[in-house]
Amino acid sequence: MQGSERGAGSVLVVAVVGSVVALTAIALPLCALLPVAVRADGTADAAALAAADTALGVISGVPCERATSVAAAMGATVERCVVTGLTATVRVRVLAGVVGVTGTATAGLPPLSRNVE
Repeated sequence: MQGSERGAGSVLVVAVVGSVVALTAIALPLCALLPVAVRADGTADAAALAAADTALGVISGVPCERATSVAAAMGATVERCVVTGLTATVRVRVLAGVVGVTGTATAGLPPLSRNVE
């Protein structure tokens, strides 16, 4: 081994370990947001179903107000609620610390099939 190559392995090990630590520091917070994203989607589903049920007359009230109360009960806020006919689309935001995660869902009657016999 030549004198100029001494310690090159140590530098390589330090570089690899530093890269692994940096990637882990980036990946862990992102992985922590996955359950919050699932919660946001579930909350949006529940809020959209409540709004659609209200639009259908299954439960009384105003569709978007019903969606807002369901989302609030689940710890979220409604960013957008659109009711078109008997279909409701709701977007909610769930806070995870200082980061907000959104979920969107649509509920209502299925579209009529053109091939109904």
